[in-house]
Amino acid sequence: MASIKSFMLENFKHFNSAALVDAAQGYEAHLAKGGKMMITLAGAMSTAELGKTLAQMIRADKVQIISCTGANLEEDLMNLVAHNSYERVPNYRDLTAEDEYKLLERGLNRVTDTCIPEEEAFRKLQKHIYAKWDAAQKAGKNFFPHEYMYQMLLSGELEQYYEIDPKNSWMLAAAEKNIPIVVPGWEDSTMGNIFASYCLTGELESRTMKSGIDYMVWLANWYTENTKDGLGIGFFQIGGGIAGDFPICVVPMLQQDLERDTPLWGYFCQISDSTTSYGSYSGAVPNEKITWGKLAAETPKFIVESDATIVAPLIFAYILDL
Repeated sequence: MASIKSFMLENFKHFNSAALVDAAQGYEAHLAKGGKMMITLAGAMSTAELGKTLAQMIRADKVQIISCTGANLEEDLMNLVAHNSYERVPNYRDLTAEDEYKLLERGLNRVTDTCIPEEEAFRKLQKHIYAKWDAAQKAGKNFFPHEYMYQMLLSGELEQYYEIDPKNSWMLAAAEKNIPIVVPGWEDSTMGNIFASYCLTGELESRTMKSGIDYMVWLANWYTENTKDGLGIGFFQIGGGIAGDFPICVVPMLQQDLERDTPLWGYFCQISDSTTSYGSYSGAVPNEKITWGKLAAETPKFIVESDATIVAPLIFAYILDL
């Protein structure tokens, strides 16, 4: 039986399918020369269960650092502990405002065709993550958002709730590997909102959570240390938004604001279905980043203009030689 990779090589010859193969081969070439890779996750990739292939990429050392939204950080855990209570709504385009309100009344928060169950997902995790926040505050310590989640995962306390095979959780794979994660704008997430609510009641203090500035400072140091070998760090961007724009800016920040001689990103790929127009970051073509001091003219650059829930698993399957 033909592998996914061999099928792609035989059939993906033109247009976006060819761009997909080019991007996968560029990714492979970057790793083959000893380079490292950052993957950025925007959109609802965790709810789309990208963990099925991303976890394999992490375990196979095909990714060294991840940048993601707060939603992707938490929604992988929600899927891990509440998958059986999720509901798919294939006819979501036909829903009326009244239909949507009925979903709300049932505690179902819709993401396109998938509804996340509030009680089973958010509230099940809340008591466990609060305990980590509270313990840190009482000890006079603070951590990054993903570090609290790593603590929760590695403690084993969530195992009682697992509703999927844990090998399909990219967050669990990342925690076990201690992969560094950057989570810009974490406050714009359910867990971020919950943390803020505890600050409003006086139960927690904001200093207990490290912020986006702390993430940028940490990333600047990590990037500087990990480019010393001259092999470069690649940038594999799924979607756009803050998950992509925040980390890619570390290079011009180091170069222009600190005036340090800093290597540019060594590979770039963007998967996006955003229209290339209207000043959007998600829709900006890779060459625009040259003008911002993020990519070089000779940097291998790829863009696959298609649905990331289709493209990303295929590229990962190619790289994993599935």
